[in-house]
Amino acid sequence: MSKVKTAFFCQNCGYESTKWVGKCPSCAEWNTFTEEIIQKENVKNSIDWKDHAESNAGKTLQLSQITSSEEKRIVTADAELNRVLGGGIVPGSIVLIAGEPGIGKSTLFLQNGLLLKDITTLYVSGEESAQQIKMRADRLNANNDRFFLLTETNTQTIFKEIKKLSPQLVIIDSIQTLQTPYIESSPGSISQIRECAAELQRFAKETNTPVFLIGHITKDGNIAGPKILEHMVDTVLQFEGDRHYAYRILRTIKNRFGSTAELGIYEMTETGMRGVNNPSEILITQKEDVLSGISIAATIEGMRPLLIEVQALVTQSVYGTPQRTVSGFDLRRLQLLLAVLEKRGGFHFGMKDVFLNIAGGLKVEDPSIDLAVLCSLLSSYEDTALPMSICFAGEVGLSGEIRAVNRIEQRIAEAEKLGFEKIILSRYNQKGLSKQSFNIEIIPVGKVEEVYALLF
Repeated sequence: MSKVKTAFFCQNCGYESTKWVGKCPSCAEWNTFTEEIIQKENVKNSIDWKDHAESNAGKTLQLSQITSSEEKRIVTADAELNRVLGGGIVPGSIVLIAGEPGIGKSTLFLQNGLLLKDITTLYVSGEESAQQIKMRADRLNANNDRFFLLTETNTQTIFKEIKKLSPQLVIIDSIQTLQTPYIESSPGSISQIRECAAELQRFAKETNTPVFLIGHITKDGNIAGPKILEHMVDTVLQFEGDRHYAYRILRTIKNRFGSTAELGIYEMTETGMRGVNNPSEILITQKEDVLSGISIAATIEGMRPLLIEVQALVTQSVYGTPQRTVSGFDLRRLQLLLAVLEKRGGFHFGMKDVFLNIAGGLKVEDPSIDLAVLCSLLSSYEDTALPMSICFAGEVGLSGEIRAVNRIEQRIAEAEKLGFEKIILSRYNQKGLSKQSFNIEIIPVGKVEEVYALLF
């Protein structure tokens, strides 16, 4: 009997150590090391899929020998997924999708697999039975004769089935449930996730077959498993949103084949996920009453212009220390804008509670939202409603100046399309801007004081 080999792994970053240590030398987290069995068997019996692989793996090639050709992508029926992936699924790519439990990851990729009628798709489930998946497929009202299902967690059994079927797309739900027979630790452990992901990555690259890995997240919102998992894959997508709302956002965190600034917006319906083509309409609530503290910002997420609603509430502080609460916006950025209003405008927010919310559950990082946030704060401070026919696009500097933002024509065109009459933007955005080409009134401003005088 050979001695069982064990090692200690950091549950946060995947660092391997021969003995237990209190503080991880890699990520500096405390008490994250657990012992795992890593007894590796002889890998001679492993499945060889190279008989249908068309790669030059293992051969040294001169760079000039390699022919550069545009990668032919698999275009799915889902326009939002195509956008987020950078134009479709790249053959041989490995994509990791993570999100909260119950957010709709399995539904989205089951639906996409069923809608790809031109290619053979294998859906591997380690979490649900075949009957459960069939019930979900019936609810989605989609049928596909080239869609195959396998409920299995052993990677070698999965590769045997893959060799028989030769699919053009593989969906794994989820990577945390898989286990390889070469490592004796339990499924979901650091070493199992790393080894299973490595086997699937090798398979994807050598056979030019795209693989989707659905993953779990921890209570902190990070992707479960070692950080190395995110480095191994080509694309990392985050599926987020509040389960209590119908809308979901598919965001790119890493993409080797496209931009990381893209996002897709979905609506959860009874028949599955529906891509939202015009998200500006759902992000602006239709109200009959005119309320204070609400403004509309013209922002850009990736390549797509969005008009979103900013809500602010400024109220007298009951306790000694005023509260600053934000949802979907950077708290430090809010404190900076309040300091600008105090210094440049003479408004006393020091004894007031300030609450800020970005409607629709979005998290916005575009600095062009500053002007809309500032106007929402002033509107609530003065308890005077802003006209709902005005939107804003501008960054606010520390000296109280309104700074120019990029791609202003796209923002103006989106505002015009949604029926806004006026857009307030920076005076410095006027260079090369043709006002005649737009049917919306463009109001340039230079300082915070001008904005206040104009609106109030």
